[in-house]
This record gives sequence, C-alpha cells and structure tokens, in this order.
Amino acid sequence: MTTDPTHTPAPVRRLLLVLGDQLNRDSRLFDDTEPDRDLVWLCEAPAEATHVPSHKARTVLFLSAMRHFRERLTKAGLRVRYLALDAHEHPGIDAALAADLDRLQPDEVCLVQPGEHRLHAAIAAVCARAGVPLRVLEDGHFLCPLPDFASWAEGRKELRLEHFYRWMRKRHDVLMDDGAPAGGAWNFDKDNRKTFGKQGPGLLPAPLGFAPDAVTQEVMQLVEERFADAPGGLDHFDWPVTPAQAQAALTDFIDHRLAAFGPYQDAIWTGEPYLYHARLSAALNLKLLDPRDAIDAAVAAYRAGRAPIASVEGFVRQILGWREYVRGIYWQRMPGYLERNALDAHQPLPAFYWSGDTDYACLADAVGQVVARGYGHHIQRLMVTGLFALLLGVEPKQVHAWYLAMFVDAVEWVEAPNTLGMSQFADDGLLASKPYAASGAYIQRMSNCCADCRYDPKQAVGETACPFTTLFWDFLARHRERFSGHPRTALMWRNLERLEPARLQAIRTQAAALRDALAAA
Repeated sequence: MTTDPTHTPAPVRRLLLVLGDQLNRDSRLFDDTEPDRDLVWLCEAPAEATHVPSHKARTVLFLSAMRHFRERLTKAGLRVRYLALDAHEHPGIDAALAADLDRLQPDEVCLVQPGEHRLHAAIAAVCARAGVPLRVLEDGHFLCPLPDFASWAEGRKELRLEHFYRWMRKRHDVLMDDGAPAGGAWNFDKDNRKTFGKQGPGLLPAPLGFAPDAVTQEVMQLVEERFADAPGGLDHFDWPVTPAQAQAALTDFIDHRLAAFGPYQDAIWTGEPYLYHARLSAALNLKLLDPRDAIDAAVAAYRAGRAPIASVEGFVRQILGWREYVRGIYWQRMPGYLERNALDAHQPLPAFYWSGDTDYACLADAVGQVVARGYGHHIQRLMVTGLFALLLGVEPKQVHAWYLAMFVDAVEWVEAPNTLGMSQFADDGLLASKPYAASGAYIQRMSNCCADCRYDPKQAVGETACPFTTLFWDFLARHRERFSGHPRTALMWRNLERLEPARLQAIRTQAAALRDALAAA
C-alpha cells in the first residue's frame, strides 16, 4: 500500500512530522491530536540511504518499520501523508517537506527532537524559508530529558558515566534497595569479563528472529532494485519491525540469554555473531521498544531469582546509563563534535572494512559479519573494528561514517559519541577518560580468533607479526607525550620505556609500511 502523493488533504492545522527512528505511538507528537485537522507526515527519502552508503539491511529495517507504523496510524483513524520511496521524486526529506509546505499550508509543523543534528537543521531551515512555525518537542522515549542532562552536567569539571549512572539509578529508583544499590555495589564489571576458554561457548540459545512478512519483502525487493550498489546483503534479515515483535524479542532475551549476558558480554567467538547479547538496540533506537519496558523486565528477572545481579546490572547500565549519557553529550556538543580529531589521525579507512576481505582473522570475522548482517556486538565494535582503526590512526570522521552506514541500529545521536568518543578518543577524553588501546594479546585472551590466524599476537616485528601488536606499540610511541603521565594509562607507557630503541624503531618502521600498504590497497 502506498499513499498517493498527489492527493491534497483537507486544510491542515498541524503537520506532525515523523522521522524513521520515531516510530512510537505514545510519542508526545500525538498528544491532543485532532484527526480531522492534523496530518501525520512521513517520507522515505533516498538521500537517507545515500548520504552515507547505508547497508541494505539498515535501509530495509527503517523502511519496513516505517510502513508498519503507517498501518498502525491509519488503523487508529489518523490522517497520514506517506511519501513512499517509489512514489515521489524528491531526493531528501527537506525537499519533500518544502514542496508539501507550499501545497498544504499548515498552521505549524510539529516535530519530536530528531536523532540527528543534520536533519534537525535541515527541517528548521525549510520551515523558516516557508514561514511556517516549527515546534520541537522533547522526546519522551528517553529517561533523561535534554534540559535535565544539561542541569546535571553544569559546573562539572569532567563528565563521567559512573557519576551520571548513579544519579539516574537514584532518580528512577532502579535496582535500589532502601537507598542503596542492589547487590551492594553500583556495578559488577569485575564479574563480567569471562572468556569461553578453549572449549568454546557450547550450545547457544539462538535469538528469536522474524521472517520477513509481505511488507518487508516488498521493501527488500525495492531496496535491491534502488540501491543495488549499497553494501551488505539481506540473506539474514530477521529484525523486529513492529512493537509486538520487539516485545517478543525482549521476552526471548530475558528468558534465554540475560542470565549469561553479564559474564560473557566481552567474549568473542568466531562464527557466533550474537552469543548472549540482547539484539535489542535496533528496536530501541527506532522506538519500537520502550527502554522502560526493557529495564523493568530485566529487574523483574533479578527480583524473581531468574538472573544474577551482575548480568542485570550490566544490561541496565547500558540502557539507563550509557544510552542516555551519550545522547546528552551528543546534543550538548553538536555540531562541532563530528569534527573532533584530538589524536590528529588522518589515515584512510582500509578498504576491507566494506568487504571483510582480509587475512586478519579477527577482522575478517567481525567485518564479514557486519557485511552479512549489519550487526556486531559491542566488544567487536570497540575492541576489534574500533581498536584497529584507533591504532592505525584512521581519520575519525571516516570511522564514524562507516559505523553509521553499516550497522542496522545506527542513529547518529548514539553512534557518533560511541565512535568518536569511546572508540577513537577523538573528543580528547570528553566521553571516556582513556583511549581503549590494546595489543593482539587482548583479542587472543577474549576470543578464539588467533588460533587459526597466520599472525602471532606475541610478535610485533616480522612477517607473522600481529598488526594489532605492531600498531599498538607504535600508537604508544606516537602518543607518548599525551598519555605517559595519565593516571589510567601510565602503566602501558612505562612498558614502552622497556623496549630497546632498536626494537622500537623496527616496530615503527613496520607500522609505517603497514599503513602505506593498507592505504594503497
């Protein structure tokens, strides 16, 4: 079903603009709606799939979820103006909106705070040129309104997740017992760093997937035709595209994987893309799933004795703490945040990030999985794909563009701070207090990737030297002045001092050759 874009509805009081990551029916946008006078407006814009080369699965997820949302709105009796991708010729949301403002002449445009500064600025500019008032509403999906985050951050010498997280736990009375943290501690990271050992993870509970229905199949065909050159494939597409599916995915995680999520959340195993991870971030970021429901379900499992505190607290921290924290930082520091490059990194992103075609076993597995599925769990993102880009010295904007393009759950408010701040340290410690730098030994310890790799994580020089290890020591040398006195990183730089000058020079020579080879590939 496609809405006829040439149809002119009755006079419009409010144009209710819905973006592709705002698919919650309880949105404040729909408060006091008058169906006879208000018009809900959605647009499938090709530019949203091309301003970065969006993974086919990411584009399908957004478009399918939008079309299912349109069905829910029309069944609820709301007037909907839906510009389907194959039913209009406008390249971007701004051009489509400008044409409709001219034709529809609404009294005002109403919009929930977008998830991307670029879109917010474009929509505001269109409305200003058309002389139509724009009202931007606070997004009630989140648990920390942006003004509240600004109040919390005001006057602090540094922003740290741990402080914010404890404030949020108290504020929302989550995992609290008589004013104290449940289990006697605020976090249980020390319990959540287990590996699978040589025996591997064993039989894993497969996450609930959803076979594409008719709507999704139609979108998949459209995407294959319109964006044939886009990266990625659709063979594994089984993401939730409705609130009912998202709720079912949450229940499946709570029942089958939450208990083991904590201990093994930092583990990696080749050929196992999901392990005990939740696979809920895409549903949360498109607002098919309310974060309160996810938190409540996890806490209820702990209270019922079905999941240990370490697993539940780790899951809650990701949603109540980290997710809200990075959103606050994003909107405080945009638009300049995307230009940050504190480590003066300018290396091009290696070509294999778009194909997975490399003989580095851990990267072939992690990137290959992203290409195939549009997904990688958090430790693959931070300590494999992100770590290699950090050590190599890739320009942060290129790393940001890759994550935004290739992951189905990528929306800029959450992706940019995670990439530029936590992964690449491009914001000079605003988000995270230290760079997440490590050698190949870390990957060897947390995974089985090194077992069949031609590179040896113990070697930094020679034909079989692990590129992570070579680049790690070179990273320490390049940034000695910045970090050698840092209280959380000084130990690594003291280890650098133990290297013989000749050996360090050999490492740095090999690192330079590696950079040249990857840039030329």
